[in-house]
Amino acid sequence: MTRYRGRFAPSPTGPLHVGSLVSALASWLDARANRGTWLVRIEDIDGPRTVPGAAQHILDTLTRFGMTADEPPVWQSQRAALYQQAFERLQATGLVYPCGCTRKEIADSLVRTHARHTTLAYPGTCRNGLNGKPARAWRLRVPDGDAAIVTFDDRWQGRQVQNLATEVGDFVLRRADDQWAYQLAVVVDDADQGITHIVRGADLLDSTARQIYLQRCLGVATPSYLHVPVVTNADGEKLSKQTGAAALDASEPLVTLNRAARHLGLKLGEAAATSLDAFYTEAVAAWSDRIRRQ
Repeated sequence: MTRYRGRFAPSPTGPLHVGSLVSALASWLDARANRGTWLVRIEDIDGPRTVPGAAQHILDTLTRFGMTADEPPVWQSQRAALYQQAFERLQATGLVYPCGCTRKEIADSLVRTHARHTTLAYPGTCRNGLNGKPARAWRLRVPDGDAAIVTFDDRWQGRQVQNLATEVGDFVLRRADDQWAYQLAVVVDDADQGITHIVRGADLLDSTARQIYLQRCLGVATPSYLHVPVVTNADGEKLSKQTGAAALDASEPLVTLNRAARHLGLKLGEAAATSLDAFYTEAVAAWSDRIRRQ
């Protein structure tokens, strides 16, 4: 059997908050419950959004909370050559094409399309040529018909089905600002690091079908997926830096960890509040039981 390899992949756009801690904790517990390897990957591929010093702050915070990677962390910003190689492989198959559409043009097109009661997916404006417009981004062509339907079983959310053609359309691999798109980078990194199990927040569930399709195009393995419920604020919005999420208070890690465990539906005893070792012993056992009953 392939040995379990999981990962936590935060974006260094600021300090960790309780929502990101829930994802980190779930991925750590799943790796430990399966006696596997747990990695940390800093997803700083989006240069304009990266906050200086945030990556080290994240690593230090994880350590304070008792989660240390089993291998040295990697940074996406240092892996551009891998993304370029994968991009060129896809280009060679004819699946990649340049797109000259601006965001406004795409938005206007989607509004017109929606008015006709059809799809909100990218309408394929540049599929057959740029029509005199300069290339801005590069898109991956998705198939039509039944070939566009991606089905997978999520270990928490259950059976998932997405029609890429009608729900997404041809998606971006390289952005207009010359940054590599998240979808390409994450697939290349997971394959390169031998990731077998992905545990992350349900806010990324919608992107999974695109990643599975991209894995198939590149001929790499598809990991097992598990998407945990996201933490929301008082308005029901996903807790994030954009919605005012506060940085984690590392002065009382056990209090915060027990709160995160409750969000994951884990029932822990009183000992879990006495030390980090006791917390993780109980939490790993509770996670194993929770997943078996899922």
